[in-house]
Amino acid sequence: MLHKMLRAKIHRASVTRCDPDYVGSITIDADLLAASGIRPNEAVLVVDIDNAARFETYVILGEPGSGEIGVNGAAAKLVEPGHKVIILAFGYLHSDQLDDHKSRVVLAEEGNRPGQSFDLASRLEAGDRRRDDGPRSDA
Repeated sequence: MLHKMLRAKIHRASVTRCDPDYVGSITIDADLLAASGIRPNEAVLVVDIDNAARFETYVILGEPGSGEIGVNGAAAKLVEPGHKVIILAFGYLHSDQLDDHKSRVVLAEEGNRPGQSFDLASRLEAGDRRRDDGPRSDA
């Protein structure tokens, strides 16, 4: 059996540009892509934190250090510059790969610079309510 699992996440990046006349996709700063492991042409799910819009598209490589998060094509009508978004990439794993799988999470900082990053473990251990290495409000 295959399981669709989170592979990588860019959290709280700010939309810098919307271009409905461009032929689809989302342009993402190369530094954020490198930090997250998301690749050009990879399919991603984008979630707008400000209005709850969700859409799937593919990634275009942005200039490193540009801070660009440019939403293109029809999806540009679902977001606005300044909106915060979550960008999610998924992959398929066999059941026997789940315990070793970790998802990479990158927190976007001011100017969409890569900030803190951590891995979310997929292992489910009895009695373990915390399953990741990420920041905690109770720390």
